[in-house]
Amino acid sequence: MKPQKRHEPSSKFLKDLALGAGAILMKYFNKKHKIEVKPGAGIVTEADKAAESYIIKNILRKFPKSSIITEETGEYHGDPKLMWVIDPLDGTSNYAHGFPWFCVSIGLYLDGKPKAGVIYQPFTQELYFAEKGKGAFLNGKRIKVSKTNKLEEALVGTGFYYSKSESLRNEVEVFRIMNESTLAVRRPGSAALDLACVASGRFDGFWERGLSSWDVAAGFLLVEEAGGLVTNYQGKKTSIFEKYCLATNGKIHKRMQSVVSSIK
Repeated sequence: MKPQKRHEPSSKFLKDLALGAGAILMKYFNKKHKIEVKPGAGIVTEADKAAESYIIKNILRKFPKSSIITEETGEYHGDPKLMWVIDPLDGTSNYAHGFPWFCVSIGLYLDGKPKAGVIYQPFTQELYFAEKGKGAFLNGKRIKVSKTNKLEEALVGTGFYYSKSESLRNEVEVFRIMNESTLAVRRPGSAALDLACVASGRFDGFWERGLSSWDVAAGFLLVEEAGGLVTNYQGKKTSIFEKYCLATNGKIHKRMQSVVSSIK
């Protein structure tokens, strides 16, 4: 008798989770928010909590043994072979001020390896999806990283950690050097969406320090499935738990790496 195949989440299930959470975010958008400050980690609103509750409830209803890592309520310890990494609202500061650059990000890991990821921008109704070995897509159409091969012609993105100490001064110095080396640098305020922009060719590269697993769990897979490269600042293979990353179209990776690794 053949072993029974494990019941795995479908791509439709992941997309529906993101769409449902996105609808919740739009329900609260541009309204007065109940804002709580997370020391050293920004803010949280009632929309973050409502979207996260929706995602978790639906995951556990269908896959009750899941392990879940999520920004607002921490970790749910279930089967480590079925892990979800969730940011119900990436770009909360933007969202709370009515600046429409925010998203839902969900990464799915099976047996410790990335299986699929979805990033949904509900304001623009753009849904990014990637599945390991099957490519990356934006609203159902395949996407690829850019072909820009000169750093001087590149549009790149970054973000700054919430710390305002010496580490921020170092990051500003890297920003200054990168700004002088590229066509332009943007700092929109949502790492997940910035990675999606690399995957879709809108950005040629992206770097940031102080990241969490839920910021990048879906974005890393998107970039790689779109033909891009994701490493740490030393150019080595990274993981979603390493706290910093460099993601590019591959063609300008070494040039960007030389800048981001120049200052500790």
